[in-house]
Amino acid sequence: MSEAAPGAIEARPAGKVSLGFMLLLVGLTALAPFSLQIFLPALPVIQAEFRVTPGTAQLVLSLSLLASAFAMLAYGPLSDRFGRRPVLLAGLIAFVAGSVVCVLAPTIATLIGGRVVQAIGAAAGMVLARAIVRDLHDRERSASVIAYLTMAMVVAPMLAPTVGAVLIDLASWRTIFGLTAVVGLAVTWQTSRQLVETRAGGAAASGPLRMWAGAGRLLRTPAFVAYALQSTFAIAVFFAFISGAPYFMLDVLHRPATEYGLYFILVSAGFMAGNLLAARVTARVGLDRMILIGSALALAATLLALALLAGWRWAPIALFGPMLAAAFANGLTVPNAQAGAISVEPALAGTASGLAGFLQMFTAALVSQAVGALQNGTPYPMVGFMTACALLSLLSFVLPWRRAAARV
Repeated sequence: MSEAAPGAIEARPAGKVSLGFMLLLVGLTALAPFSLQIFLPALPVIQAEFRVTPGTAQLVLSLSLLASAFAMLAYGPLSDRFGRRPVLLAGLIAFVAGSVVCVLAPTIATLIGGRVVQAIGAAAGMVLARAIVRDLHDRERSASVIAYLTMAMVVAPMLAPTVGAVLIDLASWRTIFGLTAVVGLAVTWQTSRQLVETRAGGAAASGPLRMWAGAGRLLRTPAFVAYALQSTFAIAVFFAFISGAPYFMLDVLHRPATEYGLYFILVSAGFMAGNLLAARVTARVGLDRMILIGSALALAATLLALALLAGWRWAPIALFGPMLAAAFANGLTVPNAQAGAISVEPALAGTASGLAGFLQMFTAALVSQAVGALQNGTPYPMVGFMTACALLSLLSFVLPWRRAAARV
């Protein structure tokens, strides 16, 4: 493992963050999924108000997702060079500015632009919260803390759509972005008060090419590739599920939306349970062993779902039962893989976090689009992608280690 760059703060294996600081990191992590999910119920209203086609209204979502993915690539190297605090504060200011633009947007084009700026700003929290954790802790302790942060990415999407729907009923869709602006201001204020620099910038002589060279070095490192791809395909399992499960429940099985929502809460609870267990036992069991156990369990669960739906009958329990196990398994693996990815070279923790985040979001978008495009009145496109992604998640972790061992 390489030495830390000049100015980097050494990891503190035994250190513990305060409750207030932990809540700040949770808020930074949850900002992006919360701001994304809260406005989704407003898309039909936005379409009607601006009198545009569904495809045009959908650009409010799709372009912001794309912008967020590429922003993640930039935040990591920038924070490795200039420090976490200034880059994070710049992102939060952009988030608030984008939210205000959305509130005042007179046209759909302005709304799309405001949402893109908002998404770019929110991406800073997701990337840099993990990098900050790695600045302060060793690899195993980082995995425990990141497990709690990952839960925020589950809880926020569970609550946000309900909040958004209530605001639409009580006022208008613009109040949704007003709320995100207020939340963004609160997080920005707390960040300015609580966050000291955890990693000072790199050497002044390092230019843009040197800054981006770290990403290339990480992609040539088998350990980083193993951790990054494992978490990427593990998360893709979940996105394949959420892309097909509503269609399967509502349109194929003709079940009420409320029933789907209740089943989905079970899946979210399974993921949270896995994260809680990972936070408590990773230091004793070992990060790599937890990833192997979870990856194998996720593959077994998706294979079970495929077998039940193909050989038994189409029923909610045949999908959601195995998915509960798969979500629990991913709760064991994702925070550990993320901690592993940003620990390969601590001096490049920000770059590693951003690069891994980009791979996760970009792959999730592709899988979601593919599952949606292949809907054919059966659950097989969804479960097929779930199984394929679970298999790739396991192989992506195992094969780079085997190749590295063979070269040694």
